[in-house]
Amino acid sequence: MKEEKLQMKSQLVDEIKEKIQGAQSVVLVNYRGLDVAEVTELRSQYREANVDYKVYKNTMMRRAFEELGYDEIGEFLKGPSAVAFSMEDVVAAAKVTSKFAETHEKLEIKSGLVDGKVISSKEIEQLAKLPAKEVLIAQVLGGLNAPIQGLVNVLNGNVRGLAVVLQAIADKKAEEATA
Repeated sequence: MKEEKLQMKSQLVDEIKEKIQGAQSVVLVNYRGLDVAEVTELRSQYREANVDYKVYKNTMMRRAFEELGYDEIGEFLKGPSAVAFSMEDVVAAAKVTSKFAETHEKLEIKSGLVDGKVISSKEIEQLAKLPAKEVLIAQVLGGLNAPIQGLVNVLNGNVRGLAVVLQAIADKKAEEATA
């Protein structure tokens, strides 16, 4: 019986480690004080953003984070803790959590993990202010396109000017030939 429990715990730690490794970002929260309706609303918002929200025992999460080399997160695993795994968009979990925390003061952002680095609650709030990945890509592409568009406009203006000059010369030569 004891061996079965150890195996179940080991499997749970492996599951948490797998989620951490597969996530673009991780946000750790304290949900103490939220009622069932508020937690349901938070879960729904996470689902819409394709963020996986789970409540695990702190000891299981601590073990998983430590086995992956994120010992610093252990200090935040006190009291009720839940974790949001953002699997696709780095800012999704941070955005949902920060927005929800603005209207629900009882939700406390503890810490997070982005790009293999443990970050503070303030850094998570800053991350939440970043635009979505698609918007950032569009901004970068727009920035890359601007110089090319400028070059095309300059060349287009010069070519148009050259065509006008050549047409004027052709007209003048035609006038001289008929005169």
